Amino acid sequence: MHLYTFDAAPNPARLKMFMDYKGIALNSTQINLGTAEQLGEDYRAIVPEATVPALVLDDGSVLCAVIAIAHFLETLHPERPLLGRTAEERAHILNWNHRLFTDIFSPIADVFRNTHPKYVNRALPGPADISQLPELAERGKTRLLSGFSVVNEALADRVFLAGDALSFADIDLLAALDFAAWGARSVPDESFAHLTRWRGEAKNALHT
Repeated sequence: MHLYTFDAAPNPARLKMFMDYKGIALNSTQINLGTAEQLGEDYRAIVPEATVPALVLDDGSVLCAVIAIAHFLETLHPERPLLGRTAEERAHILNWNHRLFTDIFSPIADVFRNTHPKYVNRALPGPADISQLPELAERGKTRLLSGFSVVNEALADRVFLAGDALSFADIDLLAALDFAAWGARSVPDESFAHLTRWRGEAKNALHT
C-alpha cells in the first residue's frame, strides 16, 4: 500500500490523527497542494480526482475518501478502535462523521474556497474550473455558526461526541476546528462552553 497525502490540509489531517493514535505507519508521499502538485499529470494518472489523501491498495485500486480509508485501516489494525466496538457505536460515530462533514466541514470549505484569491477558478476540489460564488461564502459563515451550536449542545451531556470514548468523530471535529480557524477565520467563543471543554479533553485523549 502507498498513501498520498499532504499533512497540512484538513482531510489529510483527519487521517493523520487517526493513524497516529492507532500507531499505523504507511509508505507515503506528500503531494504539495501549495504548488498544485495534485493537478499534475503524474498524480492525476494515479488519482484522477486530483485530491488527497489517497490510498493505493496492493491490488492497484485507490481509496480517496477519508472515511473509506479509515474503515479499511481499522479492519487491518483493530487495536485502539476509533470506529466503535458495537453496531450502535459504529452507527453513532458514522452518523456524526456525516453530520460534521455537511454541517461544519462543508461550510468552512465554502468560505475558504469562495474567498481565497488562489482559488478564483477552483472553488471546488478537483481538476475542473469552478468559479467562486461570494454568496456561498456568506452562507457558509452562517451555517458554520449553526454547526458549532449543534455540537456544543450535543456535548452538554457527554464526554466525547459519539459517547464515552474518543472516536473518529472527535478527530473529525478537532480537524474541523483547526480548519475553521485559518480557513474561515472563525473560532468558537466562550459562549460555546461545552465545545471548549470537550476540545481540551479530546486533545488530551488523542495524545494519551
